[in-house]
Amino acid sequence: MTKKTQVGLIFGGNSSEYEVSIMSGHNIYNAIDQDKFDVHPIWITNDGYLASEEDSFKVLKDPRYTIENPHEVANISNLIQLKNLPEIDVFFPIVHGNLGEDGCLQGLFRILNKPFVGDDVLASAVTMDKEFTKILAQRVGVPVADWIAIKRFEYEDANNAKRDYDKVSAKLGSDLFVKPSNQGSSVGVHHVTNKKEFDEALADAFRYDDKVLIEETIHGTEVETAVLGNDKPIVSGVGQIINAAGTFYSYENKYDDDSTTTLQIPAKLPQEIVDKVRANALKVYQVTECSGLARVDSTLRESDHKVILTEVNALPGFTNISMYPKLFEEAGISYSELITRLIVKAQERFDHKKNLLHKIG
Repeated sequence: MTKKTQVGLIFGGNSSEYEVSIMSGHNIYNAIDQDKFDVHPIWITNDGYLASEEDSFKVLKDPRYTIENPHEVANISNLIQLKNLPEIDVFFPIVHGNLGEDGCLQGLFRILNKPFVGDDVLASAVTMDKEFTKILAQRVGVPVADWIAIKRFEYEDANNAKRDYDKVSAKLGSDLFVKPSNQGSSVGVHHVTNKKEFDEALADAFRYDDKVLIEETIHGTEVETAVLGNDKPIVSGVGQIINAAGTFYSYENKYDDDSTTTLQIPAKLPQEIVDKVRANALKVYQVTECSGLARVDSTLRESDHKVILTEVNALPGFTNISMYPKLFEEAGISYSELITRLIVKAQERFDHKKNLLHKIG
């Protein structure tokens, strides 16, 4: 009998996408091929510590389940929970946002010398920062929305021109988006068209990050595609997000039951536009050195049908409504098979990297 691969499924975390992560973890646990894998859920609580496997199973069944931190010292001693598990062969992180997809958790896996699903440290950090993603996308000729970045020390200077709506709008236009540079799932994102909205949006965005982007608004529809693989990745078809008039793809519109947004898979778009979305996605995936998986989001500008990059999500959701698994399902790769492929890609990357020399000898 073939020995099953032991998978450590990590979910939760202390980001604003905590609930989404638990939903994704629940789905992955139920869909994984149990003939090939034994899954050990590892819950990072909203307070940021590792729970026992017993409690991890409980929260997968009831996302409202909570526990108190049993540890006297709230630091790396929390990793002691890992000793109660069998030897983990590969980690599958589905921790979104802060400390989950920004390279921190990925760095821990590297220190533990274990393969893990998803992007490595560099790609995770780069794609988490929307400004660095834009800079690299421009390097390979992928269009992005024009922007201004304002850092906290600039925001705290009452005389800084970046705080002045009139001066900013003279450069970017009066119709703007304000967003934290290092947040996911539309958290802290605001559409503004006047000084009052602009000032309120900046104040809110700085609750989530120390760098905030002010972007020109690209009017059009949102289009997304999914990428899977390492050196020779495959790109899915294209999905389109259709928002109700006067709305955008906010956090609420992504996850609330009364969302006014619909997902169209595959997108009903001309083939040349589909080809451009997919080609741009591959360029950005490669220039940011992604591996494993990523979802690449763009806007199809209504004025000229130009494809403008929005962001790269290096650890997309796996909920029932998430675009990433749905796009590959449309491409003929089932949810369960997708999980298997991601684990295989993680192991292939690990096997390759362990053959690289790190010292002269």
